[in-house]
Amino acid sequence: MKTNLQGILALFAMLIVHNIYAQEKLVTGTVTNQDNLPLLGVTIVVDGTSDGTTTDFDGNYSINVEEGQVLLFSYIGYKTSRVTVGSSNVINVKLDSGEVLSEVVITALGVSREKQSLGYATQEVDGEDISSVQTENFTNALSGRVSGLHIRRNNNFGGSTNVVIRGNTSLTGNNQALFVVDGVPIDNRNTNAAAQATASGNYYDYGNAASDINPDDIESINVLKGAAASALYGSRAANGVIIITTKKGARGSGLGVTISSGFTTGSIDSSTFAKYQNQYGAGYGGEEFTFEDLTGDGVDDQISNYLDDGSYGPAFDPNLFINGMLLIRALQTI
Repeated sequence: MKTNLQGILALFAMLIVHNIYAQEKLVTGTVTNQDNLPLLGVTIVVDGTSDGTTTDFDGNYSINVEEGQVLLFSYIGYKTSRVTVGSSNVINVKLDSGEVLSEVVITALGVSREKQSLGYATQEVDGEDISSVQTENFTNALSGRVSGLHIRRNNNFGGSTNVVIRGNTSLTGNNQALFVVDGVPIDNRNTNAAAQATASGNYYDYGNAASDINPDDIESINVLKGAAASALYGSRAANGVIIITTKKGARGSGLGVTISSGFTTGSIDSSTFAKYQNQYGAGYGGEEFTFEDLTGDGVDDQISNYLDDGSYGPAFDPNLFINGMLLIRALQTI
């Protein structure tokens, strides 16, 4: 009796398995486009599962599927097609072209063109990426966002920033990229004199022209790289061009007032800060006293040099009555 029961159960299990596999069938077909050309690499997936396959070089495919299931045919640049499996073992599919994504960029002279149609390298940065982090010079925010763009910034507030595309091209000339804001060229070359470069003679780095551009007004930045991209701007654009398109007004409801503000703070590590001395007066070395008639008695008075910003002039001497007292007395008599 036990043997008969085991046999019945085995037969029943075989019938169930046979019934399950009988529902699956091999479906084949070809996937083409609207011009009846076969598509290679079309992804075919059974909806709701991870089972799938792809088409070969001739657009052919084959897949095991059950009746009633849905096949999804997807391909880049084409609309996804859904086909329900019926009684037929052959399913040919023709995919319709979808919306072609094209990136439009601003080129020389403000002309809009599709990026894929350009014969030179260009890269675009959205204005929101620049204004999200406020800096004293918006060009500093371009660092790391554009390939081949080197940002060399100064450490002081409002100092100049050198913007170089694909490295230096001249040993003695200008290597800065040309800025063009809404069609207006802006020369960003560093105009610091020798005294400014060494911070001597009361001269300091006051920055270059690009620091005057408000990042909140920028809609997009397009970087043209190489001579072919910047040929229309002449020799001054030999180092590349950074085209800036500003935001335009748009009609809206209400008053439409937008307020934005920002501030920048800085800190210094006191352990690395320059140590000041209190043994020498103003100057750059040696006896740098000057003589002026501060008291108006017709006799020149010996005073310290108050014009130089250096601090290694003559050594302090408590026996000499010079420096500020005579100057204060002279001012009091005016």
